[in-house]
Parts: sequence; C-alpha cells; structure tokens
Amino acid sequence: PFQGRWCCVAPKGSAIMAGNLNLQRLLGSIPGMGGGGQQPDNHDVALADTAEQVYISSLSLLKMLRHGRAGVPMEVMGLMLGEFIDDYTVRVVDVFSMPQSGNSVSVEAVDPVFQTKMLEMLKQTGRPEMVVGWYHSHPGFGCWFSGTDINTQQSFEQLNPRAVGVVVDPIQSVKGKVVIDCFRLINHQMLSLGHEPRQTTSNIGHLNKPSITSLIHGLNRHYYSIAINYRKNDLEQKMLLNLGRKQWQDAMKLNSFERHEGQNESLVKEMMDLTERYNQVIQDEFRLTEDEFAVKQVGKVDAKKRLETDVEDVMMGNILQALGCMLATLCF
Repeated sequence: PFQGRWCCVAPKGSAIMAGNLNLQRLLGSIPGMGGGGQQPDNHDVALADTAEQVYISSLSLLKMLRHGRAGVPMEVMGLMLGEFIDDYTVRVVDVFSMPQSGNSVSVEAVDPVFQTKMLEMLKQTGRPEMVVGWYHSHPGFGCWFSGTDINTQQSFEQLNPRAVGVVVDPIQSVKGKVVIDCFRLINHQMLSLGHEPRQTTSNIGHLNKPSITSLIHGLNRHYYSIAINYRKNDLEQKMLLNLGRKQWQDAMKLNSFERHEGQNESLVKEMMDLTERYNQVIQDEFRLTEDEFAVKQVGKVDAKKRLETDVEDVMMGNILQALGCMLATLCF
C-alpha cells in the first residue's frame, strides 16, 4: 500500500518511452558511450538567440528612395556605410551612389577605384564608418535577387561574410509604406553540414511575408531575408517633422501670372460642372425615395464638398496672389 502518496498508473507506451529516455541518459554518462559525461544534455540546454536585424537610419532611407526614383525606369545601385555593432546588429548610417552600368532589369558597378576614393573623402567629412553592404532598386517589380544580384552579393561577402544587400522598390513605395527588404546568401556548404542560416531560432522582430515572385527567384534557397528596423534620434525626428512643413513666407511668394491664370480657368470650369451635378443631385433627392437616392449616389463624387473645396481654393489663391503683388510693388 502507498501511504501518504498519490498513485497513478501510466500507459504502457509512456512507460516504455520513459525507460528508453532514462537509458539514453545513463549511457551518455558512461565514459566512451557518448562523451564520457563531459557533454551537457542537449534537451536541457536553451538554444542561443541567433536573431540579426539591420537598423537603417532615416537619412539612408530617404537617400535610397530619392536615388531610386531619380533612376526610374533604370535600376540604380550604391554602397551603405555603417558598422557591425555585435553578432546580431548591423547599423546603416549613410549611403552613397557609385558609377554603374544598368538597365531596367539589372545593374552592376563599373569603377572599382571609386569606392576607395569615396571612402577617403567621406573620412575627411566626418564619416569614418565602413562599408556594410550595398543597395539597389527594382523599379516596379518587388524585392528579390536576380542572378546578377547574387553574383554582386557574393563578391561583397567574399570581403566580409556579414555584408548585406538591400533591395528597394521606388515605384511600389507610397506614403507611409516603403517596399524594401534585406538579403544575404545561403552558404550551401554549411547547409549540407546541417547548419542553417541565422535567425532560425529567433522570436525578435518579424520578417516580411515572402511574395510568390521572390520565392520563384530563389528566396530561402539561394538567399534569405533579414529583418529591417528603423531608429531615429532627436535631430532626425525634428528633420522629418519639418520636412513637409510650410513656412510663413511661402504665402508671400508670387506665382507666374500665366500659371495662375490657367489654374483659375480650370477651377472655374470645374466649378461650373460641379454646379450642374449638384443641381441634378437636388432634383434626384426630391424625385426618388431615400433608398433609391442612396443607391444612385454610390461611387459618385460628392459634388457639394468638391464645390466648397474649389471655392475656397479660388478665393485663397486670388487673395494671396493679389496681396503678394501689392507687397512686391510697394517694397521692390
């Protein structure tokens, strides 16, 4: 009898599995049967976090997007400056373009001496960071590596195994969303030995959901994606807040009279068209039932709101133009 203890009967299969596990541990602790008791039990050791993230500064992101949009429909490329903080962090602080030969589907560098000269000039201006990788654009067709891109990335990884390649799409990128991704090649020799790429045991950050196009072009077979994050210091945050802000003196600037006249004509024509539409809407509102009127207005422009906006634009534009013209006449 069991006195003062709970007793439970385990299934026969569970008992056999527990016995096999205990036997493996016992054999592992015997010298010559699994390391002589020197190796720790792999079942009880926590897996190391192998997360790796690329932190891109706001200045670098703006310069990459501007460079990519300036080269549409051609691909453009450049180098990224930064530092490897530790085994899990790559920081990109600045980028610069370089001489290249590209078309709408591929791009490659043509001047190997330019990089050394540019780095020397940047050191003189207070940029002592090293090259941590390269970036290039894919105008309109997503983020992935082509065969030429894989060869370029391979040449960078021969110089530094931790070099990364960033792909940005300046056409699909809209306000509030940047289509960008970061890649590094998969070492097939290490993969054949059982070693997987980095970030395999990570739960820090998140990866972009791979697109079908990138999977077709070798994602997770020839190269893998790395999580991208963004950091802003106080100065960068102030710069971004003031980027699209209008100053008080902007209202004093005179537009060309031909341009102003053309804008007035187009707005007046639009107002006449909207007035006819609004008149028709009022007639339909009296003639139709409430449900019929609601169904008829689905997908149509609200003529009343658009008319109010156009009237405000016309009045404000003419008042500012007249005031600016008077001030310019009196002051200059």
